[in-house]
Amino acid sequence: MNLQVKPRPTPRTGPQDEGGGIRVRNATVTYRNGHRALQDASFEIPTGTIAALVGVNGSGKSTLFKAIMGFVRLAKGDISILGLDVPQALKKNLVAYVPQAEEVDWNFPVLVEDVVMMGRYGHMNMLRMPKKADHDAVEAALARVGMSDFRKRQIGELSGGQKKRVFLARALAQDGRVILLDEPFTGVDVKTEDAIIRLLVALRDEGRVMLVSTHNLGSVPEFCDRTILLKNTVLAYGPTETTFTRDNLELAFGGVLRHFVLGGDSLHDDADPRQLSVITDDERPLVMYGAKGQMVTQPAKPETEADAE
Repeated sequence: MNLQVKPRPTPRTGPQDEGGGIRVRNATVTYRNGHRALQDASFEIPTGTIAALVGVNGSGKSTLFKAIMGFVRLAKGDISILGLDVPQALKKNLVAYVPQAEEVDWNFPVLVEDVVMMGRYGHMNMLRMPKKADHDAVEAALARVGMSDFRKRQIGELSGGQKKRVFLARALAQDGRVILLDEPFTGVDVKTEDAIIRLLVALRDEGRVMLVSTHNLGSVPEFCDRTILLKNTVLAYGPTETTFTRDNLELAFGGVLRHFVLGGDSLHDDADPRQLSVITDDERPLVMYGAKGQMVTQPAKPETEADAE
């Protein structure tokens, strides 16, 4: 995949963004069976940012999402969303969620437009009778993800990529300023992945905050401004270019990652010291370039005779 993301403009923000994006401080979650799924996790994601959440299965990514959505209580620490505590943020419908495919019953008989309308429930009264504004929001959301022609289709009839688009449309219809995406690229083709990334970049430039849990290591440097590496606590977080490194990935994934190094003297007749590393955990691989561990995600140009002079 060779997706080029344009330089970002200054994000637009509103009054509700004044408190920043997502702020997590010493968040600790212990389940009733005594299992501590999250320990002293701390990080901040400002508005107008896409952040990748990266770690092995069981590293606490789902627990962190549940804590941000108020589904589990913190044993210690606190979480704020746009300057509000979690209950206040949820009451204002600030947080939208795009689930994994495994979390959805695709056999349930519901139309695409009805799934997207669920994103409007927080804006309706107790009777959940949609108004014109709700129908307009659904129509606009479906159009933005390219699914208007599928509005009368059963959700279970769609392909994996189309289902992802529908749940993205639900998040758009909700008008959440913070969007949590759980494995949005699993089961989709490259074309759909590129379309999702372009949408996320556009939403970022509108000033929204997105936290993307993903095993798709290869795409993280292309569109994520920040990266959080999780292993039941935050191992590292910060700008992707300085955080998403080979050393940090090996720390987060341990022996789960497969790492191949190509290059060096064995493959070159000249003295070119550059190497190519391929790092994968069974989804699309991350390719890094460099020498002696100084790896980056874009290849450096080979040195020419003019440079040598």
